[in-house]
Amino acid sequence: MRKLLLNLSIAATTALVFTACTGNAPTPQSAAKVDEKALCSVEKNGIEQVLATAKVYNEAAKANKLEFRRLSVNNSDLIIAVEEGIKSGAKEVNPKTFKGKKSKTVLPIEFAATRACKFGIAALSQAHEAKSTWRLAVPGDGFKY
Repeated sequence: MRKLLLNLSIAATTALVFTACTGNAPTPQSAAKVDEKALCSVEKNGIEQVLATAKVYNEAAKANKLEFRRLSVNNSDLIIAVEEGIKSGAKEVNPKTFKGKKSKTVLPIEFAATRACKFGIAALSQAHEAKSTWRLAVPGDGFKY
C-alpha cells in the first residue's frame, strides 16, 4: 500500500510540474502583445536574459513549426552560436547553416543575441497576425466584377 501511495504521489507531482511549465509557454496571441524592443534590449536586460528570452520564444516557435531561417541560418543555430561565444568570450559569432557548415554571416555577439530574440518573438506574432490579415494578400478579394 505504501508503494502504491508513493507512486501516486510521484505521478501527481510530476504531472503538476509539467502542467505548470507548459502553462507559461508563450503563444502566438501573447507574442503579438509583447514589446520586443524592451525584451530584446541587451543594454537594458543583459545578454544572458535576452538569450534566455530567445530560447523560450524559439522553443514555442519550433513547437508550432514556425522557426525563422535567415541567410541559411536557423534561429536555434544562432542561439547556440551566441551561447558558445559567451562561454569563449568572443566578440563576434559565426553561426552554422542548417546544413551544418559555417555561414558567411559574422555578427557581433550582442546583435546576434538581439536578433535571435526578435526572430523568436516575430515568428509567433506574425503567425497570429496572419490569421486576421491573410485576405489582404488575396488578389481581387472584395472587388465586384
